[in-house]
Amino acid sequence: MTTVSGRQARGRRVTSVAALVAAALTASLAAGCTSGPDDDGRGRTRSPDMSAGQASVLAVKIDNVRAARPQTGLNAADVVYVEQVEGGLSRLMAVYASRLPKSVGPVRSARESDLELLAQFDRPTLAFSGAQSKLLPLIDKASLRARPPGTAAGAYVRDPDRRSPHNLYLRPDRLMPAAPGTDALTTGFRFGAAPDGGRATASETVRYPAARYTFTWSPDRGRWLVGMDGRAAATTDGGRMAAATVVVQEVKVRPSTYRDFLGNNTPFTETVGSGKARVLRDGRAYDVRWKRPKATDGTTFTTKDGDPVKFRRGQVWVLFTKAS
Repeated sequence: MTTVSGRQARGRRVTSVAALVAAALTASLAAGCTSGPDDDGRGRTRSPDMSAGQASVLAVKIDNVRAARPQTGLNAADVVYVEQVEGGLSRLMAVYASRLPKSVGPVRSARESDLELLAQFDRPTLAFSGAQSKLLPLIDKASLRARPPGTAAGAYVRDPDRRSPHNLYLRPDRLMPAAPGTDALTTGFRFGAAPDGGRATASETVRYPAARYTFTWSPDRGRWLVGMDGRAAATTDGGRMAAATVVVQEVKVRPSTYRDFLGNNTPFTETVGSGKARVLRDGRAYDVRWKRPKATDGTTFTTKDGDPVKFRRGQVWVLFTKAS
């Protein structure tokens, strides 16, 4: 069960789990630019479908176990979602609209929860390394542009200096000619002045069974500095990770019908519905309510009086945690 607390320092042992996963996957993955067991096997090269002037976001599934750090391209994302995966670990989905970095990664596989989460956008492009064979038909039917390796020439490369499977990187400009712009961010988020109230908060820690995130307020930067598993989080191309707004959103996390190759169940994170959330901005924490009536809607956040909660402009992190 996921719990959330402020100023906590207890560590979680993610290293052994990550090492086991990395070792097992390394033995089964081939190092290539656009192929291997982490690919979904479709392997057909085609140009991105940007028809009828449609412009939507680019969403990239990004690895964040210790062996995958430091990541690349995360600081350019408009939104970073954090969801629980097998073994109590977590994975990131970075959403790009205002700008595209030169490289993003390491790229990892998709999950069933991603389809519900991405339904709020208009035909988003989803970049991922592959998926379970039983999930592929659902991805093909979803209202998105699936772009795993093999579907766009030269879009993916492997870093020979990193160990597989934590070495697959995306070149976003090979999937779309330019960033679509912030109008494509149909998340329901509002930006503006901070709401009244809240409480002064210097740091907030979010715990998963085998992962931990800490957000520390920096008055000098006006941002929440990101820490992962007790260490400062930084990227290879943009320095320290820092969020303008952090949302800790309590959701239902239930077992899905899928399991990984080690037999661990894949959790399904329900992002449609309503519940409690905590919003961090400007060094303060606000207890709010969230609501997303259906998958094609964005998520709204309101105070106990029903007033919209506005975020600080800049990168938003949303961490989905199991409701108590």
